[in-house]
Amino acid sequence: MTLTTMPKQETRAKTEMAATMKAFVYRGPGKKSLEDHAKPVIAEPTDAIVKIVKTTICGTDLHILKGDVPTCEPGRILGHEGVGVIDKVGPAVTAFKPGDRVLISCISACGKCEYCRKQMFSHCTTGGWILGNKIDGTQAEFVRIPYAETSLYPIPEGADEEALVMLSDILPTGFECGVLNGKVAPGSTVAIVGVGPIGLAALLTAQFYSPAEIIAIDLDDNRLAMAKRFGATTIINSSDGKAVEAVMKITGKRGVDTAIEAVGIPATFELCEKLVTAGGTIANIGVHGQKVALHLERLWDRNVTITTRLVDTASTPMLLNILRSKKIDPKLLITHRFKLDKILDAYEAFGNAAKTKALKVIIEA
Repeated sequence: MTLTTMPKQETRAKTEMAATMKAFVYRGPGKKSLEDHAKPVIAEPTDAIVKIVKTTICGTDLHILKGDVPTCEPGRILGHEGVGVIDKVGPAVTAFKPGDRVLISCISACGKCEYCRKQMFSHCTTGGWILGNKIDGTQAEFVRIPYAETSLYPIPEGADEEALVMLSDILPTGFECGVLNGKVAPGSTVAIVGVGPIGLAALLTAQFYSPAEIIAIDLDDNRLAMAKRFGATTIINSSDGKAVEAVMKITGKRGVDTAIEAVGIPATFELCEKLVTAGGTIANIGVHGQKVALHLERLWDRNVTITTRLVDTASTPMLLNILRSKKIDPKLLITHRFKLDKILDAYEAFGNAAKTKALKVIIEA
């Protein structure tokens, strides 16, 4: 008779740690590589390990690669968006089980701290935007998700996984940071400065509130054409330096009620300062890596509100319902598709959007 003994817990843990996967790793400003990396393991009872099915690249990832995000240190796996399948769960996770298909939120929320109780999940004292920033992210075959029960969403039956990737970050970001913070209202006039993926997400979701005018401003004619297709009433190529003049002509020299900054450079924020009307709102979405001039000599008496925000993803359940009802089609934002082993090509395409006409790229793990 032969007796079989189960490996000790310590041995099993060592075996798990020895498992490797492919991952995209930030190695310092301008440096990146696709590497063999240790597969993540459960670290806390509230964790889940998710096998990535589809992920994408965000403009914030490009800011990290430029060195604009000092909280992200070399050696970090990038990425904070995606959909996948639960591989393992910690002992405290009861809402999900292995095999469940899930949407990954770009924000990790404990659900208990002071900020989470205010639905300011981006400022969770032990979470927030940590995926692909302070902990390893989703541009890999597997990812560890802290606070799984409050940071993952079950995927509805029959839902399009590629469309759902857009709900990880850009749709709630465009909606919360641009539309809600910008106080877009029925009959109002909105200018969106920068119509890359985030700007287009703001454009799509601004239409929930029926503004009278949505003016899309960019340097790229291809992106402007997409903005027109997505519902912009007017498109302006600002390369001639006459965007302010054009907007004032449209608005009867008033300016716009809401100016949404969706780029993250000084020139576009200062453009918003020139576009906004008295009593209007500048809603900043862009990730700024350098200081911007605030022209109080022009704005001090204008009753202007300036808002900043990191997405909280508090709107994700609502956006899931809207996606299910087919009121919007975020899949239209996807222009390129790559396998994970071609992620360097994906970054090349996404980082040279003017040449490649890339908006969102889907990466299949």
